[in-house]
Amino acid sequence: MTGTRPSTSEVRWARREELAGLVAVELAADGLFARVGITFPPGSTMIEGAGDPSRVLVAGEPPIGFALFGTVDGQVHLDQLAVHPDHGRRGAGGRLVEALCTHAAATGHTAVTLTTYRDVPWNAPWYARRGFSVLDAGHWGPELAELVRHERELGIEVAPRVVMRRTV
Repeated sequence: MTGTRPSTSEVRWARREELAGLVAVELAADGLFARVGITFPPGSTMIEGAGDPSRVLVAGEPPIGFALFGTVDGQVHLDQLAVHPDHGRRGAGGRLVEALCTHAAATGHTAVTLTTYRDVPWNAPWYARRGFSVLDAGHWGPELAELVRHERELGIEVAPRVVMRRTV
């Protein structure tokens, strides 16, 4: 029956009315971390704080994944990439990252940065396969250094984390 399965290939800008529904996507994606012994501190999800759909790319109709981003030290920064596990391993995350990098280049930025878990297979190794490399602390700008400090304060650094960067 057509119309009952979401289209997962399209990447587009989120609509304001979709933001609340993305909380379930983020929570489901975060649940995967329990498999590797990582649990997050309780509190609101990152997408709940987004508020502005111009900071959110989504995959699918209805959305099965999203990339939430902002700017840090004058570059695009990927705050959160989440794909619902029911739709994982089918390329939606990669399409979201590529769309974000294309957007960054089109808007005059030279790089995309992110923070991620070093040893989780679908984190730093996954981003490395997509052209990101670890950025040593000596190359962080003041906003990126503050972001890392803030993550530690929130208790997000429950396993080794790295900052990564991709030139666009």
